[in-house]
Amino acid sequence: MSSDFKPYVGAETDLKEFTFKAVFLGVIMAVVLGAANAYLGMKAGLTVAATFPAAVVAMAALKAFKGTILEENVARTTASVGEALVAGAIFTIPAFVISGVWDSLWTVEHLIEGSLIMLIGGLLGVMFIILLRRTMVEEADLPFPESIAAAEIVKAGQGGASGASYVFGAMGIAGLIEFFKNNNGLHLIQDTVSKFFGFAESKIQFLGSTKLFNGGLKLETPAASPALVGVGYIVGYEISAILFAGSILGHLLLVPLALFLSPTLQEFAAQGQNWVAISDEVWFRQIRPLAVGTMIVAAFYTLYNLRTSLIQGLTKAFKDLQNIKNQSGTLSRLQIDLDFKKIITVIGILAIPQYLLYHYFSGSLLGSLILTVVLLVVGFLFSAVAGYLVGLIGSSNNPISGLTLSTLLISAVLMVAIGVTGPKGVAAVLAVAGVVCCAAGIAGDMTQDLKVGHILGGTPWKMELGEIIGVIIAAILLMPFIAVMDKVYVIGSAALPAPQAGLMALMAKGIVGGEMAWPLVIVGVFFAIGLILIKAPSPMLIAVGMYLPFSSTAAIFVGGLAKWLLDKQAAKNNYSDEKKTKAESTGILLASGLIAGESLMAVILAFVVLGVSVSGSSFTLASLSPGATPWLGLVVFAVLFYTLIKLPMKSSEKK
Repeated sequence: MSSDFKPYVGAETDLKEFTFKAVFLGVIMAVVLGAANAYLGMKAGLTVAATFPAAVVAMAALKAFKGTILEENVARTTASVGEALVAGAIFTIPAFVISGVWDSLWTVEHLIEGSLIMLIGGLLGVMFIILLRRTMVEEADLPFPESIAAAEIVKAGQGGASGASYVFGAMGIAGLIEFFKNNNGLHLIQDTVSKFFGFAESKIQFLGSTKLFNGGLKLETPAASPALVGVGYIVGYEISAILFAGSILGHLLLVPLALFLSPTLQEFAAQGQNWVAISDEVWFRQIRPLAVGTMIVAAFYTLYNLRTSLIQGLTKAFKDLQNIKNQSGTLSRLQIDLDFKKIITVIGILAIPQYLLYHYFSGSLLGSLILTVVLLVVGFLFSAVAGYLVGLIGSSNNPISGLTLSTLLISAVLMVAIGVTGPKGVAAVLAVAGVVCCAAGIAGDMTQDLKVGHILGGTPWKMELGEIIGVIIAAILLMPFIAVMDKVYVIGSAALPAPQAGLMALMAKGIVGGEMAWPLVIVGVFFAIGLILIKAPSPMLIAVGMYLPFSSTAAIFVGGLAKWLLDKQAAKNNYSDEKKTKAESTGILLASGLIAGESLMAVILAFVVLGVSVSGSSFTLASLSPGATPWLGLVVFAVLFYTLIKLPMKSSEKK
């Protein structure tokens, strides 16, 4: 940061900041936004940074209590850790179920284990970034795109334009849609429609004999999902199009090829099996492992492309640690962190439960000790990398899945080297990956939040303390939300595919457990190499598109189209930069509301279903439904297009 930088609130200003109402509101938002992102992440394979909706809600809620801008900053900082922590958790903890190591997340034992993974990883991430704050946050050559945007929203809110009505209005729309389309609600809206179009029978000469082939093409409509459309709107047309391209390759190219060329599948169809069910099995059992091989190469290729940035970030991190002893003298409140010596002591103390956790899963004294030492170092390095990348590309695009996969491979090789294999080895590897993934997720989010606070004039140690409180509460309360999702929707199913967790489970079982569909994975590796050679945009996104259900990626693409149409309309009307920015900001707030609304309603309905099943009642909301229709799904898209295009345009016309 340049020497002439001046924060929005000066160092000499004495405003209320770290208050009970600010922290309490932040903790509530951390749990709510974390639960919403848990559902979204496992459904779409993507999470959305909570900084923007948290900032808007904090402004709206604290306004009634005459809260200051610095109280709003503490509330937003505390709130956003919920999304960051759950982003790390859903990439790894569901893998325990998908891999078969755990039968379910819904047991007291597994709830405690999952919470401990989140707690240790989250606290380590906070401690690491406290040590790195000055280097990461005050570095002049890091653009921090999302931090600057969030700070501008907060500044605008001081004039009364908080945008809360857009967020809560969109939440209401999305929640209502989810209520009427969810199978456990008044099921009036059919989410997707699948049709199978059979090919004409063909004759092919093969090794001197004639073979008959048919098969066909399964087409599926986009999911009538406000959350997925909102995700596509936020990530934009280009990213959503690449993701959808991967889905087209997987579902409309590879699946039909497998159906057409496999005599075994022809026999299943001849025996009366439904072609739609056969298509789904081919995608689930054959195409997804191929996509995993593509994701592995794509993850490392992504990190390789960022090698210069990573090296720079790590170099600065070590320099910062060397300068810890120089933290002395008279400092303004804008320069005061939590005491570095105490932070280092806490990191050392956290190594003890980390060791006990690894020993609990692996049963190996030596293996646990090695994992603890190695992963403390790796955790610090990857936290620094995550923080630095957020400064470059923003929290929403932080590739922590690639960092987690690297951690998983390192720990898996170590487990095999010391002879810890089978279910215990798989569990230990997933626990290690979970801790590091949560640390990296928190590290990236915290760096972004501290930058927002730096721009606004927040006190670092107060924001850091809010992050610690948020992590502790979120780690305890969010694990039951994830477990309920598994209990009701079943993690790993088409409803909640949890792509990153599936990847982690497959890799852990493949290396440690000795179970891997290696031929398909290797084909996926070569496919990734081909994509890299032709310089295809984001092989990782293409692979994730192959891994996700077609209806999900299609809905995300619809959201990207809505954003593209808004941009085109703004250009056609010759919008000024000010009007264009206002339209874009309004659209982001509306999309964030759509995501939160559907996700939260899905969580609420999951608890309703769980409560009904526990009580033994036979009543369900679905029993009131006269039957779902796909036509109302079209109405949903019309409502969403109006919300995401017309409303932002109308907003841009207002003064």
